[in-house]
Amino acid sequence: MNTFTKLVLGAMGRLRPQPALGDAVRRLELPAPQREGGLPLRDALEQRASSRAFHPASLSPQVLAELLWAADGLNRRGTGQTAPSALGAREIVIYVALPQGAYRYNASDNALDLVAGSDVRRVTGYQDFVDNAPLDLVYVADHSRMALVPAGQRDAFAHVAAGAVAQNVYLFCAANGLATVLRAWIDREAIANALGLAPHESVLLSQTVGHPS
Repeated sequence: MNTFTKLVLGAMGRLRPQPALGDAVRRLELPAPQREGGLPLRDALEQRASSRAFHPASLSPQVLAELLWAADGLNRRGTGQTAPSALGAREIVIYVALPQGAYRYNASDNALDLVAGSDVRRVTGYQDFVDNAPLDLVYVADHSRMALVPAGQRDAFAHVAAGAVAQNVYLFCAANGLATVLRAWIDREAIANALGLAPHESVLLSQTVGHPS
């Protein structure tokens, strides 16, 4: 679907997911992430870039597990996470839009839990490439976790935390020959509806990941 059509549908409140491509199982158990290897940090920083051309081939379960661990997985033997969060709120929830369904990343269990048995990818952004790229990540702030953060600062704190997660994804992609782009031009209401979010959850950003075209 092209960008203009998405804009029109979004303005009408009719931007909707597609039927799932494949079986949407209730839980996807991920393989243990490999925590060593890849490019040295400075080399990854040199290679970090945004790309808007993606091959439709899916990521392997191993690569997906390592990508999500790098994004905001558990480190330091489960006592911390790979991305920072002010006051330890851990307010960022990562939703994973795959052809067979949309899932919530469960870092504690190293698994993906189904939230929508439909193909949500085209709803995650107005750009046409999101429809066919193998993976779109959606960063959501769960404000119920931010009781210790002053109400007037919660949005700013959540966006900073989401930016840290996104940069982790960028560096992982640079170190592993993948393409990615962070996107803020999105229909947040359509995404929230597609994912079945609660009122205390707000969509912040989306990020597309895949093999370079």
